[in-house]
Amino acid sequence: MLRVLSNPRRLCSGVTRRDLLQIGGLGMAGVGLPELLAAEGEGNATPGRGKAKNCILIYLYGAPSQLETFDMKPHAPVEIRGTMQPIPSVLPGLDVCEHLPNIARMTDRITVVRSITHPYPIHGVAFATTGIPAIDVAMELAPYDSRHHPYFGSVLQYLDQANPALKPGNVPQNVALPFPFSSQRVGEVSRAGPYAAFLGSTFNPTWTEFVGQSAGTVVKTLRDMKVDVPDPYVACRPESHFRFSAGNPQPELTLDRLDRRRSLLNQFDDQRRQFDATASGVTLSKYQQLAFSMLTSPEVTRALDVRLEPAATRDLYGMSLFGQSCLAARRMIEAGTRLVSVFWDEYGLAGDAWDTHWNHYPRMLDQLLPPFDRGFSGLVLDLEQRGLLDDTLVVVLSDHGRTPKLNNAAGGGRDHWSQAYSLAFAGGGIARGKVVGSTDKEAGSPVDRPVSPKDLLATMYHLLGYDPHTRIPDRAGQLIPLVPESCGVIPEMLA
Repeated sequence: MLRVLSNPRRLCSGVTRRDLLQIGGLGMAGVGLPELLAAEGEGNATPGRGKAKNCILIYLYGAPSQLETFDMKPHAPVEIRGTMQPIPSVLPGLDVCEHLPNIARMTDRITVVRSITHPYPIHGVAFATTGIPAIDVAMELAPYDSRHHPYFGSVLQYLDQANPALKPGNVPQNVALPFPFSSQRVGEVSRAGPYAAFLGSTFNPTWTEFVGQSAGTVVKTLRDMKVDVPDPYVACRPESHFRFSAGNPQPELTLDRLDRRRSLLNQFDDQRRQFDATASGVTLSKYQQLAFSMLTSPEVTRALDVRLEPAATRDLYGMSLFGQSCLAARRMIEAGTRLVSVFWDEYGLAGDAWDTHWNHYPRMLDQLLPPFDRGFSGLVLDLEQRGLLDDTLVVVLSDHGRTPKLNNAAGGGRDHWSQAYSLAFAGGGIARGKVVGSTDKEAGSPVDRPVSPKDLLATMYHLLGYDPHTRIPDRAGQLIPLVPESCGVIPEMLA
């Protein structure tokens, strides 16, 4: 038996850190992740553990301002409070921006965390959504840097696959909308974040493609560049061609041709059994199965076709790319997908989405707040009406916040600020109608209950059934925790 000496810290499940290392090390003796998960889960009665069956992860790339969303400071000087006004929500003590009226009417269903903080004021999709303990600009601009840790959805897929308590679904279990991350903008290199890293590309999210046209344009600025860009995140045309597709097959690739290709592959099966037993073979087989599933599965095709929804339901979410992506996410959850990620990504130009260094208020008003208001509120209310909210964890994540003081850029702007920001959560074991943490008079620093993005991830893993200090092997075979050991579940967020 392999025993690794370590601090006998007792985790929230009652299993010690030393026990986990010992169990994980037994992989060389035939005991692997399924046995580890079974041992780790025995007798666990931690409050809130495993309440969520599914998860919809919303990522607002670029980082929304806390001062124009959930942490307004109307008594601060104008260069801090800005020009937008607070309105009361249905949750006493929680005012929100005047341009979030639909969210204001449903804050009794959500928890807002106002005291998120970390030391990296850079675009950190990877830092916000993975267990990596630190990040730098070079890593954020290098999706395949060997230092990266795997995306939350990739880890969940990996753990679920090995979990004897879960049965795999007939649809992909780690789906991302609306198009491959960082693929629809020009100006800089690709960003890191939603990738499986050392787990291997088999566990990358399965991305959809958006098919449709913008119904509006927005002026976008990047340093000295200013362009008027048709942007589906502002509004989409609801005509019949609007849809999300599972991948982007060639138009001439008919189902008959797919069937012939499947037959040809089957003929090779007897000749490659030894190859199939290798890790590479297993990965290739999974890719083939996933590709055919995404191209031919009627469940996936129907789930992604938001045109099948009544007009009133589509209107509830708003006819924007973000709103309709949230609707498609709900449909994928109903079809059996475990986790769906919805990215509000840059479109047409780098420095876009919620990265408001320039033209802050025009963009917040014309491009960002109204679609977010409709999409997020519509998703939570629709899930509740369908009886799905208690089982579905809905999380809104982002990189950081924005500077309390407005800058002097063209049109005014707020720059990166990671010392304090706000995010929202609902369903799946999250408390209803609650505010966690608070900030100073400028929304610049937490004064109560500071939490890190890793604490948020720990809470998400916990609600989806996994101890956040479960260890998985990296490229070198070393066992690393899902989140740093100094981080943990935020009990104030739990129902």
